[in-house]
Amino acid sequence: MIFSVVLLGLLAFTPAGAQTGSSTPTPSPLPSPSPTNSPTPVTAQAPKVRAVEGHLELDDIIRVEIDHFPEWATTNDPTKLVPFINGRAIRGTYPEEIHPDKNRLHFHLEITPENKEVWTDLLGTPKGTHRPVTFSVGLENQSPFDSVFNESKPLPLTIVSPVYGVISVVVVLVTLILFLWLARTTNLIREPGACPVPGKLRPYNLGRAQMSFWFLLIYASYVVIWLITDALDTITPSLLGLMGISAGTALGEALIDSGKLNARDDQLQSLTGEKQSLEQSIPDLQSQVNGLNSRNSLTPEDTANRDSLNKQLQDNRARLAQITQQIQNLDAVGRGWSFTGFSARHSF
Repeated sequence: MIFSVVLLGLLAFTPAGAQTGSSTPTPSPLPSPSPTNSPTPVTAQAPKVRAVEGHLELDDIIRVEIDHFPEWATTNDPTKLVPFINGRAIRGTYPEEIHPDKNRLHFHLEITPENKEVWTDLLGTPKGTHRPVTFSVGLENQSPFDSVFNESKPLPLTIVSPVYGVISVVVVLVTLILFLWLARTTNLIREPGACPVPGKLRPYNLGRAQMSFWFLLIYASYVVIWLITDALDTITPSLLGLMGISAGTALGEALIDSGKLNARDDQLQSLTGEKQSLEQSIPDLQSQVNGLNSRNSLTPEDTANRDSLNKQLQDNRARLAQITQQIQNLDAVGRGWSFTGFSARHSF
């Protein structure tokens, strides 16, 4: 009886929630928030050279079109871009005009101290008037942009302009032909002085021929270098020295010849005067001798005088013959039959 009362009391004080688990409603879970789409960062596309307007030639202006150039220019300095030819940067050749809105750059191709070595390699040992090369644009110390003008689609680099090349060849050939004609028909490079024989020309002069040879060689080389590099300041001090040596040789030889000719003229003038005096005195002596011989009788004094006149007459005649031979020899030297130089004594 007592046990039943205690059990009823415990049941009366038990919480309602502890009686059964199914009677208490479980809260429904809150819906999880749907994830929001974050913006995906857009990757800027790399610039790429797609077109070149103008001739790829020294001292010419080219216009380069680059895809995605405005995007690249917003984070980089386009004024530091340079052309790349055959993968080599043409340093110092910066854009003269920049048009980001048109995807275009303008370059003036020219030789500078920074890129002279590169241009020498590109233009040296030409095998024709043009050479196929790859082309692109980029920063000097970085890799160039992608380009459509790669090894499978190269651009022609003009080494020698065909028009100016033909004109220069014609000018050089005309100059050479004119020089050869003057050398054969005139005394342009021959020994100075009068012609030895009518219808003949004097022998060629070594100094003048050497000077003309070096002049023509330097002249032709200068024209060829100008055609390739478009540079006018290619006469180096060594070339000037070479031309000076040739001119000095010709000048020195001319001075020596002039001294010899002056000495010959002085001697010839002296001998000519003495010859004229002898030619005048010989008839006088002969007339005196004839006058003494015409007398019927001669005194010892007349005989001694006649013998003295005869001896003087013989001496004068011998001296006249000697002077005549010397004058003939000097005339032969003056005509160039006795000289030291290059070529034989015959004219071409």
